Amino acid sequence: RNMKTLGFLCLLIVGIHSNNYPCEPDHQGVRNQNQRGQENQNVPLKTVENSVCQFACCFFKEISSGENNGNVFFSPLSISTAFAMLTLGARSETLTQILRVLSFNPQISENEIHEGYGQLMQMINRKNEGSQMNMGNVLYVLDRLKPQHRFLNNLRNFYGGEVYPMNFKRADQAQIKINRHVAERTNGKIKDLINNLDPLTELLLISYIYFNAQWEKPFDPKNTKKSKFFVDGNKAVEVPMMFGMGMFKHGYDEELSSTVVQMDYKGGASAFFVLPDQGSMRKLEKRLSCESMSRWRTLVSKSGSVNLYLPKFSLYGTYDLKNILYKMGIKDLFTDKADLSGITGQPQHRVSQAIHKAVVNVDETGTEAAAATGMEIVPMSVPVTIKFNRPFLMAITLGNNVLFMGKVMNPLKKD
Repeated sequence: RNMKTLGFLCLLIVGIHSNNYPCEPDHQGVRNQNQRGQENQNVPLKTVENSVCQFACCFFKEISSGENNGNVFFSPLSISTAFAMLTLGARSETLTQILRVLSFNPQISENEIHEGYGQLMQMINRKNEGSQMNMGNVLYVLDRLKPQHRFLNNLRNFYGGEVYPMNFKRADQAQIKINRHVAERTNGKIKDLINNLDPLTELLLISYIYFNAQWEKPFDPKNTKKSKFFVDGNKAVEVPMMFGMGMFKHGYDEELSSTVVQMDYKGGASAFFVLPDQGSMRKLEKRLSCESMSRWRTLVSKSGSVNLYLPKFSLYGTYDLKNILYKMGIKDLFTDKADLSGITGQPQHRVSQAIHKAVVNVDETGTEAAAATGMEIVPMSVPVTIKFNRPFLMAITLGNNVLFMGKVMNPLKKD
């Protein structure tokens, strides 16, 4: 078949081989959790939360495996949402592969899945004091192409998707318009999302999340000093190390040989910083699961007196999702076997490009807010000292939702 290209971009600010899964989704666990929580939990929302968490752990393991010893930062929610939107128009084996890699139980109806994403987006886009969080989806369509009404209606109703006609043949002009639009939506954090727009593009899908929040307990910038961060056993780099003294939620995870600290943002989100014991990073990466993330919440439920040292850092993640997700089991979507006939009514479209970009800044105030200082009365107990002076993991969550996940191997490197 003569395949037409469908451009696909997944953007975030601060988002398995089919026969041999390295990361088999725990569908039984998801279904049981749903049943247990039906009285007081919204089932579609819970379904999506569980699946995004499982996808987050699988994706993290995939990009951390092998030779990748660099920093990692991505939004499992942004990636998952963008590909869930594609399932509105995917059919046959293309649809099955996407849902499987996104960790959805085959017994769950597609309607329930899309309802869950819709509820999740409403929750994230709710206005909160002290934090800015917005998530959105934009579809650019070749001006001569007429997508199916059902697809467009579902995109708008479930995902709040905006749809704009675009003349991709004039690639330079289209690129300027799209980049300007994306920059506006992300408060100028990403100015040049697209560099080489293919003039044969017919559809371009962009999913973005913008997150900007202040810590509930900010660090005093006067206490930030240069300090050693041990990239590995032998090599150390000098980094700006923040210091906070006070009551922090923390605990020790015996199964992962890791210290866990929870820091809350204003507006309801939280950051988990996970420091493996010397030489235990591989163990943490291998055993990371939704069960362990759920365990952290229990571990840190009580605050204790802590001297906390945490480096300032900025991470920029850029991932070619095509290669990563192909390895995880989404194969047909990127080849001539792709069936996206629910989008245009014609089967001859495949995804030619799938890029994910993620940015996070962690400083004294939280993420890119004005400087502030905080005072706290602390009990007269001997504080525990927790020093993030070697590689660690981080996850930013809202309730049970994993918004972002990362690994800091070297705080001085931005990517």
